[in-house]
Amino acid sequence: MKSKENYSGFNGVFKFIANIVSWTALVILVLLALFLAYYTINTRLYASRGEKFEPFVSLYTIVSGSMEPNIKVWDVVISKKVKSPEEIKVGDVITFTSTSSISRGMIVTHRVMEVKKTESGYKYKTKGDNNLSPDSAYAEYNNVIGKVILRVPQLGRVQHFLGTQGGWLVVIVIPALFIIISDIMKIFKLSGVKNKIETMNEKEEQERLARVQEEEMRKALLKERLQVSKKREKMKSKEFSKAKKENAHYEAILGKNSNEPDPFEVRKIPRIVVASSVKEPPIEENFKTNFKNKTDKRTASKKNIKRKSRNRR
Repeated sequence: MKSKENYSGFNGVFKFIANIVSWTALVILVLLALFLAYYTINTRLYASRGEKFEPFVSLYTIVSGSMEPNIKVWDVVISKKVKSPEEIKVGDVITFTSTSSISRGMIVTHRVMEVKKTESGYKYKTKGDNNLSPDSAYAEYNNVIGKVILRVPQLGRVQHFLGTQGGWLVVIVIPALFIIISDIMKIFKLSGVKNKIETMNEKEEQERLARVQEEEMRKALLKERLQVSKKREKMKSKEFSKAKKENAHYEAILGKNSNEPDPFEVRKIPRIVVASSVKEPPIEENFKTNFKNKTDKRTASKKNIKRKSRNRR
């Protein structure tokens, strides 16, 4: 699960600012690396063909006040390459390589005052907005680098600062070291989180095994209880069959029409304890005594009948 970062308090604000600085530095480094790679590769390709490399978009820092107040010193202008000379109109600001005697060979950004078409091609009369007179020489189309499409105020100061050793150290080296150190700390933090996750997984596995063992013990105990209950039912059924056999035996001896109580039913009568000083004999003993007395009476009556029959003879 991803945790939401908390930026409350002084530490949170410092962390937030540090994240902004680090990400900004990272973006700048990536853009610079891409731009340098693009410029280096294209320069070498054009040099191998014997041609001069003309980038599609160029950035130039203004170092003079000839275009003030519209374009000030340390402003950066972004010039876009034009595909045809007809795209440049009067009033456009262009960046070109100057052929004037004062600034020959220098890259100049001035405003177009006149467009002139000749047999050799298009030429442009240029003049600085802050200058009293136009440039002494026309700017030829072949020397035009591009037409200004955007101005970034005072960005040239950053470029100048980056050109110094202190600026390179502050803007490039320190943020890069900060990013590297923060990434190393994140790696150690992730390793700690990984160890915690492994420990939690081990605990969960142990708990799962304990639950499985507990479930097995519960099942074994339940199985044992079922076996004991089955044994008890078997014993009860055996006692019931034994009592039933005894009841059938007593019925065979006493006869079906006998008024004597059923021995099986007698056994099922719960025993009632009465608080008395006289100790009464158990029901089963009374039943056996009565049964014996009746049997003796029957035997005696049979003997009397036999004696009478002998006397008659």
